[in-house]
Amino acid sequence: MPKIKFLPHKKLLPKGGSFNAKKGESILDVALKNKINIEHACEKSCSCSTCHCIISKGFLTLSKIKEKEEDVLDKAWGLTEKSRLSCQAKIGESDIEVKIPLYTSNHI
Repeated sequence: MPKIKFLPHKKLLPKGGSFNAKKGESILDVALKNKINIEHACEKSCSCSTCHCIISKGFLTLSKIKEKEEDVLDKAWGLTEKSRLSCQAKIGESDIEVKIPLYTSNHI
């Protein structure tokens, strides 16, 4: 069973955490079921960029990014080459490490 390691986040998870995930689950669903309240203004419909996260390890093991997600990610604050929308990125068979940005486009 793959694990998701969330790096420390000042407000959401000050000490970080590591959680089990099922293959095919989204990063956001794993976070929410473990009481990590990542913002998701569009309710997982891939219409906003508030659930933007950065994959520190295991980026290539996630589901393939689709064009719609790429278009929405362009609006994300602090975009990197390893950015994904946590509502769209599905867990593969390997462990991953996730950084939740301190700010979202809603805070700017």
